[in-house]
Amino acid sequence: MSEKPKRPMRPDPIPRIDSQFFWDACKRGELVVQKCEPCDKLWHPPRALCPMCHSSEKTEEKLSGKGTVLSWCRQIRPASFLFAESPWVILVELDEGVRLLSNLEGEEAPEFGMRVKVDFAETSGGKAVPVFRSEA
Repeated sequence: MSEKPKRPMRPDPIPRIDSQFFWDACKRGELVVQKCEPCDKLWHPPRALCPMCHSSEKTEEKLSGKGTVLSWCRQIRPASFLFAESPWVILVELDEGVRLLSNLEGEEAPEFGMRVKVDFAETSGGKAVPVFRSEA
């Protein structure tokens, strides 16, 4: 008798007006951020105005999804809610200069300067969130 596959326990994101584009792109397997048209600044998390020049003229920019681990942590006890084992939380500086908090997936523990690439993890409601895996 075959085992029934486990449903993901990762909670769903809660989209807002300014972040809906980001979560829609994640579902398509793309990592996108906002780009200011007047000053060319890329930023994350999504917001209504550019953090540099305060312009509301923005577009979406697709990123490579590759970056470097700047910092990391892991909750030991108790395990994080809805996770069988607490995930590695990492701060990634993407090659385009944007920083993103996420999780490191896979068997490897994070290291400072580790090269990573984006992947997308399914959530309990069938949505997707960006996570990272070792590039090696």
